[in-house]
Amino acid sequence: MSESGATTINKTEDTIVCYAPTMITTNGIWQGDNPLDYSLPLFILQLTLVVVVTRILVFILKPFRQPRVISEILGGVILGPSVLGQSSRFANTIFPLRSVMVLETMANVGLLYFLFLVGVEMDIAVIRRSGKKALIIAAAGMVLPFLVGLSFAMILHSDTHILKMGTFVLFLGVSLSVTAFPVLARILAELKLLNTDIGRIAMSAALINDMFAWILLAFAIAMAENEAMSLASVWVILSSVAFVVFCIYVVRPLISWVIRRTPEGESISEFYICLILTGVMISGFITDAIGTHSVFGAFVFGLVVPNGPLGVTLIEKLEDFVSGLLLPLFFAISGLKTDITLIRGVKTWGILALIITLACSGKIAGTLLVSLYYKMPFYEGLTLGLLMNTKGLVEIIVLNVGKDQKVLDDQSFSVMVVAAVIMTSIIAPTVIKIYRPARKFIPYKRRTIQRTKRDGEFRVLVCVHSPRNVPTLINLLEASHPTKKSPIGVYILHLVELTGRASAMLIVHNTRKSGRPALNRTQAQSDHIINAFENFEQHAGFVSINPLTAISPYSTMHEDICSVAEDKRVALIIIPFHKQQTVDGGMEATNPAFQTINQNVLANAPCSVGILVDRGLNGSTRLAPNQVAHHVAVLFFGGADDREALAYAWRMCEHPRISLTVMRFIPGDSAMESTQERRLNQSGRQILTVVTDNDREKQLDDDYINEFRARTMNDSSVVYTEKVVNHGEETVSAIRSIDTVHDLFIVGRGQGMATSVTAGLTDWSECPELGAIGDLLASSDFAATYSVLVVQQYVGMEAHGDAIIATPDSPNQHQEQYSFTPPRNQAVFHPQP
Repeated sequence: MSESGATTINKTEDTIVCYAPTMITTNGIWQGDNPLDYSLPLFILQLTLVVVVTRILVFILKPFRQPRVISEILGGVILGPSVLGQSSRFANTIFPLRSVMVLETMANVGLLYFLFLVGVEMDIAVIRRSGKKALIIAAAGMVLPFLVGLSFAMILHSDTHILKMGTFVLFLGVSLSVTAFPVLARILAELKLLNTDIGRIAMSAALINDMFAWILLAFAIAMAENEAMSLASVWVILSSVAFVVFCIYVVRPLISWVIRRTPEGESISEFYICLILTGVMISGFITDAIGTHSVFGAFVFGLVVPNGPLGVTLIEKLEDFVSGLLLPLFFAISGLKTDITLIRGVKTWGILALIITLACSGKIAGTLLVSLYYKMPFYEGLTLGLLMNTKGLVEIIVLNVGKDQKVLDDQSFSVMVVAAVIMTSIIAPTVIKIYRPARKFIPYKRRTIQRTKRDGEFRVLVCVHSPRNVPTLINLLEASHPTKKSPIGVYILHLVELTGRASAMLIVHNTRKSGRPALNRTQAQSDHIINAFENFEQHAGFVSINPLTAISPYSTMHEDICSVAEDKRVALIIIPFHKQQTVDGGMEATNPAFQTINQNVLANAPCSVGILVDRGLNGSTRLAPNQVAHHVAVLFFGGADDREALAYAWRMCEHPRISLTVMRFIPGDSAMESTQERRLNQSGRQILTVVTDNDREKQLDDDYINEFRARTMNDSSVVYTEKVVNHGEETVSAIRSIDTVHDLFIVGRGQGMATSVTAGLTDWSECPELGAIGDLLASSDFAATYSVLVVQQYVGMEAHGDAIIATPDSPNQHQEQYSFTPPRNQAVFHPQP
């Protein structure tokens, strides 16, 4: 094709472009070919450019809490006529008009499969369960912006002289009133609001809003195909309804039959997966042929796929390729079509500002009025209104279809795209600023085992990464002696890493009816864990089990754990150690990230924490009640952590099948002398502090030990011994000499307690979060068969009678650190098996 021919193509829309078969792939630069003259190399370059630019923008905008769709549209704007496309050489070389067909075809294939995935992820049952409130909020959030779109259609229509007034009104109204469900899911997950009350209402309302938008879009396209609402438009709508009915009553039962034919636990056959993926294309073809957009068919086809293992398999196979590679292409093309230079003059910019202001305020006002009617707090209603302003996928589809159907001209299209970008970009930062959940929880007093009333409920938060630790945790809880007078409230928190896209959380946490198969491996694990604990609840008595699951990145998982602990007002968090025992008795790390989580929990916990080194705790649980099942040992060196460890063991020793050995380590004469020498080397003021602190701690230790001994002196299952040691080596020898019959050691972490009897033990410490003694007991050198519970007492508050006095670490002064409220950063869900 001649140079002049290419120039003509760039200038007119009526030129016919002829494609030669040889123009697809190049013969190579050594043959004198320019790769950019051929469609495949050019497409690869365009795709690479789009992905690289959008990824750079995602990285830049991440600190500003911007959803990915913003980066993808802005990437297109930068590559398009607004910025780089200003250079005609760049535009004609990288994005010549002859390449647009290939680019848009691939983008629409990506869009087809993405809308199919959105349909698969959506749960229609959520709409049925969401009730009247979400329905009214969705309707109120649509009506006012639709009216704004109607009024602006009049203004823009008079300017652009577009013929199809009714269609123009419909397109503009839909684009302004829609809420982007997939984008909202990602924003809520990022802000950790997904499973708060406000998040649930927002998701339900967005889902309903999306369904309305698709119906209106189908009408808009039907009208756009024809100059007036003629008989052809009626046929388009009727055939669309027939297609939906066919999908529900024919396609869905067929897919259900495929699922039933697949044995439980096995993956769906590749043949069936291939058939379904072909079905997406066929659905797109049918709806395109009858006059609605191809994405409508793909969306409906995805909607009829039942929630379950099939949906998860499809998402796993398609998600990364479609969302990561092809979908950015669609948004980038929207940006490429957007020419900001067309928005000229004060009047046009004024219209843009007015559209944004009125559309935003319309949605906020509608949502806020309904929220206040339902007696929701003002700021929650305002936040909900802002969240409902999320734009993205559906709006961009509406605008693109409108442009393709010649309903919107270039200027109107550019104005609406810019409005969508601005409206979506302000949501996350604004929500963070204005949404401060009411602080519902006053600081609770019983944050430690020591302060928990003996005749009150003992609340424990048990964290589980995998079913492996469950048997030991159940035995530990059973050994904690739940009674009618002092029942145990157990909150089971299954910790799951959030990987990839946020909306996966919606699939994992659909409320499932009993008997339905697990949706994926995570859900199957949750089910096993919950079932094991619920069986324990039924057989143990005086134990209440409350299962939860937290899905978040490992970097912020400790926030979820601490939030739940604060929310549920527990006295003790039990978290598994990051290493597990191997067959030969050694210890190997399961996941290094677990160690960081444990360290963060210890630093931020609003109550006492126990790290469980799991080497099994089976004991002889089948023995008669009057026979001993577990032998527990407490190593007491002194300090708050050791007193907390003894408090837990004290509770255990009341169990009829527990024997307890308490070994107190007392510094010998030479140990006392070395301590005195260290004190003399310090300044006078420091000597006074050290002496005072040590004396006070020693007095508290003595008082607690004396009370323990007085209360248990007649209990034959409790043995108390004292061991005099002078240095670390003697301490290690004494621990090694303890009878191997014990199956659980409880020790304090000993943080801040530098005593001569443990001197030197920290020098080769592998895991500082366990403290000197805990690390010693958990090391592979101690090829032992006992489990270890390392306890850290919560010292943020010190009790003096009924008064609670804040110390420098108190959450009263560092409320953000301890999150007293149902925090913003909580992704916690209640699976209901």
